Amino acid sequence: MFISSAQGATASTDSVVTSVANSESLPPNGPGDRSQQQDHYEIVRHLLFGPLPIIQSTIRLLHKLNYAEPNDWSQPISTGKANEMMTILTKRVRLS
Repeated sequence: MFISSAQGATASTDSVVTSVANSESLPPNGPGDRSQQQDHYEIVRHLLFGPLPIIQSTIRLLHKLNYAEPNDWSQPISTGKANEMMTILTKRVRLS
């Protein structure tokens, strides 16, 4: 699980979404890999807002359900509201 090093810091959600989206890479497509060439991927973003312990609990639950790895979520950032943080998960979902 993660612990935010700057829990009191504020940040723009646009910059976080942009940096997360830019870090995404496409799935490998080798010249002989026909199954990958026929797959189509779409991007979905999940945003969690709330107190840090509740966000961490939700991330653990989604991991337990095999939906997302805890390290796939962004570091929590302050929303500027008292006792409220935000974290983002950008996930590629395969459509075949």
